Amino acid sequence: MMHAMAFAWGARTYVMGILNITPDSFSGDGLAGKCPAEVLEQARRLVAAGADILDVGGESTRPGAQPVSASEEMERVLPVISALAAELSVPISIDTYKAEVAEAALQAGARLINDVWGLKADAALAAVAARHGVPLVLMHNRSSWANAEIKARLGGRYVGVPYDNLIADICRELMESVEIARAAGVADRQIILDPGIGFGKTVEQNLELLDRLGEIKALGFPVLLGPSRKSFIGYTLDLPPDQRLEGTAAAVAIGIARGADIVRVHDVAFMVRLARMTDAIVRRKSSPALSQARV
Repeated sequence: MMHAMAFAWGARTYVMGILNITPDSFSGDGLAGKCPAEVLEQARRLVAAGADILDVGGESTRPGAQPVSASEEMERVLPVISALAAELSVPISIDTYKAEVAEAALQAGARLINDVWGLKADAALAAVAARHGVPLVLMHNRSSWANAEIKARLGGRYVGVPYDNLIADICRELMESVEIARAAGVADRQIILDPGIGFGKTVEQNLELLDRLGEIKALGFPVLLGPSRKSFIGYTLDLPPDQRLEGTAAAVAIGIARGADIVRVHDVAFMVRLARMTDAIVRRKSSPALSQARV
């Protein structure tokens, strides 16, 4: 069912819809325990609403979440990916940092890899991406239990995370991930950078990072931004995850204005409209970049 798709970076913002196949998602949208048919129905809704990519994940990344074995992660995501790939034409991304899971997911029909640890949890993942020639999202991540604080209503956040220079440190560590990828044979055209909003960064650091996203973009790679419903919005507005739509919208609009190429969101219909409107404002005179990634 899948058709070839080329990302024309700079032409418009692409919207990645989230499918969490987990029982403990921070946003309360986990689909673990649902049969593939139910997940497929949710995926159909996201595609109908305008999602360009579907991101399937089987392990929660919220502060305090329990690690999941590769076998359990595959049990969760592989039936879903197979069902989605058989019916839907949009590319599927596998949200994993484990090489074993990524390999199986690509065999099942996934066409992008989204690694929240930027190859620093399992460097073997780079070889998988290189062998399949698929786009690879490398995310910056300094998450640590030592800096996590969890409140019942607002969820987890990070406090007291040490950076010498926030943006310079993030850029340097992202380029370390890029070098791991390159060393394994991943082409630059496959690489997408994610500055890791919410991952090992305080509320204030997340706000600064969003505002200075253009400095991440200046590294020369497409940028994926994932602010959707995250705790920096909750702590800024004093709102729980199910009331963060407007805060997410502000973050997505500013992110697009600062150069984001892909936005990873829960509320697809709303954010597709927002992205189209923001693109109409900020991309009026832009033309597609020469570099394209095919999936």
